Amino acid sequence: MSSSALKLVLLASSCAFACFASPARCEQLSFGQVERGRYLAAAGDCEACHTAPGGKPFAGGRAIPTPFGTIYSANITPDRKTGIGTWSDDQFYRALHQGIAADGSYLYPAFPYPWYTKVTREDSDALHAFLSSLEPASKSLPPNDLIWPLNDRFVMRGWNELFFRAGTFKPDDQKSPEWNRGAYLVEGLGHCGACHTPTNVLGSAEKQSALRGGKLQDWYAPNLTADVRSGLGQWSIDEIVTFLKTGRNDRTVAYGPMSEVITFSTSKLNDDDLKAMATYLKDIPAATEDNKVAEPDPKAMAAGGALYVDNCSGCHQAEGQGVPAMFPRLQGSSAVQDRDPTTIIRLILNGAHAATTDARPTQVSMPAFDWKLSDQQIADLATYVRNAWGNSATQVAASQVGELRRSTPQELSGR
Repeated sequence: MSSSALKLVLLASSCAFACFASPARCEQLSFGQVERGRYLAAAGDCEACHTAPGGKPFAGGRAIPTPFGTIYSANITPDRKTGIGTWSDDQFYRALHQGIAADGSYLYPAFPYPWYTKVTREDSDALHAFLSSLEPASKSLPPNDLIWPLNDRFVMRGWNELFFRAGTFKPDDQKSPEWNRGAYLVEGLGHCGACHTPTNVLGSAEKQSALRGGKLQDWYAPNLTADVRSGLGQWSIDEIVTFLKTGRNDRTVAYGPMSEVITFSTSKLNDDDLKAMATYLKDIPAATEDNKVAEPDPKAMAAGGALYVDNCSGCHQAEGQGVPAMFPRLQGSSAVQDRDPTTIIRLILNGAHAATTDARPTQVSMPAFDWKLSDQQIADLATYVRNAWGNSATQVAASQVGELRRSTPQELSGR
């Protein structure tokens, strides 16, 4: 049996199961709509957030840490008691478009409705059709653990009044269809700004700084604007496409939360959509702020250089050029030169696993050095790679390393 025929059989089986579970819903499903919804679910990275470690896909229960406490992702399978099996298309669209659940309660923006509001009704219905085709999973969730008064969902009504504006994506007639498709994916289902935009003290994205980088769960999601040092200014469209498709290119390798996004989401998208996203991102102007930084302490650079030779040069090479698609290039790296050094500190401190995709199935890992290097040594090492070989970024302090050492889990053991 060919792969396309097998795919059709599996799709028919999923629709048949949905018809058995909900005959009324069956009348609304079609193979094409469900398949389109499957693709849109990948674009929205739904599986990653709505699947607990070791749990059933889309059944929810994943703990999502926020500055205000922990939220547990919802069960979005068609289970009628613990999932969304009783939701109508209208109720599902309202959740995406307005952040309001079927029972009228307000959703928290950990569910990124401030971005999903841009999704068209046609795409919303297709996404709902796909979720309705899944096998229902009965899974009751633990209660959210949020500080007062945010533990009362009604508070979100006020938050919405202050920070949220509903509205479906409207194409820009002055831009190409490819640019508009990219904008729809980046600003809508892809919800890139949810991570890559700084937030205010109440957790709302600072729209004036859209896609300039943001702090997320003790990582720093990098700048996606045209900034030459810390953004995508030196990246080509093809390099962005390759990174989103495989998790690697000649410049860098995806670690941390982005690794998961690539594995579950962008690696599943077709090349036309990835190119559209890259086209849109390349058109976002850099900030006009002065990028010049003070020269780092020569003693820190000397100490960091010695540490680099002993611990890093074997993989990243003597001049920081790395090994393409294996070990990230540090020379000229936008991630290394971020205005916030959180990610580079965390990688040195705790290590991480790179993304694995169909195109790049071999996992590459960064070992942890927390067992070997002190806070000051890691600060000096980070300062060195941020300022060697033509790089330029702020000096890292030992106190920044110590704070991350206390707050983050170890990804990989170096022992």
